[in-house]
Amino acid sequence: MEVIKTAIDGVLIIEPKVFGDKRGYFFESFSQREFDEKVAPILGHTIIFVQDNESKSSYGVMRGLHFQRPPFTQSKLVRCVKGAVLDVAVDIRKGSPTYGQHVECLLCAHDEEGERIANEVAKAPNLSESLNFQLSTFNSQLGLQFFVPRGFAHGFAVLSETAVLQYKCDEFYHPEADGGISILDDSLGIDWHISTDQAILSDKDTKHSLLKDFDSPFDINADLYK
Repeated sequence: MEVIKTAIDGVLIIEPKVFGDKRGYFFESFSQREFDEKVAPILGHTIIFVQDNESKSSYGVMRGLHFQRPPFTQSKLVRCVKGAVLDVAVDIRKGSPTYGQHVECLLCAHDEEGERIANEVAKAPNLSESLNFQLSTFNSQLGLQFFVPRGFAHGFAVLSETAVLQYKCDEFYHPEADGGISILDDSLGIDWHISTDQAILSDKDTKHSLLKDFDSPFDINADLYK
């Protein structure tokens, strides 16, 4: 697998090595050994995932921007197995030089919808340039994974008719530690590539505060992995 650094330290894009032929394709979607060899040295520590989640959403659904408060904060490794989504991580660590900034990653599955959207992006320079990673060949856009470290809020918008997301977490779900900031906050400068006035949000996600009104529980000087 290839590990791609982004504009914000610790936020990574992972490109699995795919073996394809006339029968189809095969790849390792996750290997703890390879993750330890290639990702842990960049992060400065290992990650042990303890829970896998899956969500299904239709076009126009936006989920986020979510996090879990300490001591239950989570890292996530996200991939799209059906359709396509724009996945985003926002730095919410107080004192961080990139506080309030974000990284976007287009996640496209190895299916017809995922290929269609990846192809559209490859042919649209303005859209390609707005994504904070460098697109390689057409095939390598499919099956990317997005690593979101602790201290970041995470969310996504569905760009395909249907999307199925799978993500690994390094902490169990704790509903009492749920937190979020508004996914519709214009000050974040995120172009979700869908009409946000027609977006489909949960009732909970409409009530998160804007970044300017948000008191983050994270600090850049705190070791969130202890």
